Order: sequence, then C-alpha cells, then structure tokens
Amino acid sequence: MSVTNGVAYDEGNIFARILRGEIPAKPVFENEFAFAFHDINPQAPVHVLVIPKAAYVSMADFSAKAPAEFQAGFWRSVGEVARQLGLEGPGYRLLVNAGTDSHQEVPHLHVHIFGGRPLGPMLVRHD
Repeated sequence: MSVTNGVAYDEGNIFARILRGEIPAKPVFENEFAFAFHDINPQAPVHVLVIPKAAYVSMADFSAKAPAEFQAGFWRSVGEVARQLGLEGPGYRLLVNAGTDSHQEVPHLHVHIFGGRPLGPMLVRHD
C-alpha cells in the first residue's frame, strides 16, 4: 500500500475506478505505463489527464517507490500524449498537484496537460 503524507492509496478513487473500467473515460492514449483521457471539466481547449497504471498517491510517492523503468515509461508517455495532441509547436503546460495545499483532489498521481490557447501566468499573485 502506498502512503504519502499520511494519505493511503484509496482503491476506490475515481482514477483507480477508471483504470478498472468501472467508470467510462474519453481515452487519448494508453500503454503499459499510462492511461490518458480528456478531463470532464476542461480548463483549457485541450485538457487531458495522464495517470500511471499503478497505485501511487502523489509525485513524492511515485518518485520514491516506482521502479526506474516505470518512471521513465510514464514520463515518456506524457511527452507522447502532448505530441499526439499537436501541442509541441504552440506549447503546453504540465501541472501535477501534490497534497492539500496544491488542491490535489484525487489521491492518485495525475498529470494535467493544458493547451490550445495562450495560458497566461502560472499562478495568481498574492502581494
């Protein structure tokens, strides 16, 4: 069982259920390392989620516990999804939330790929 910052991996989380085929998703890409699908609440014209096909709560959990071959395969998959979406030329943003301060809503590592328009600044400034 993976545990990060006191949070255990929940086999009932929505991404685990998507991986098991219990909840439908609009797929973009799949291989032995990753599954990519369109976000149901897109925040940009292109908004795709890429999730590892294994139980990792967060980036810290994944980087500490996933075998090196799996980590490489997952990150190569993220790059392949961006290429297949035609985002390399115009550009895109990757976002990985980790923990409550970042507003991670699902305790399964996931990478957001945003693109399709100029995205503006990364964070709202609070001076």
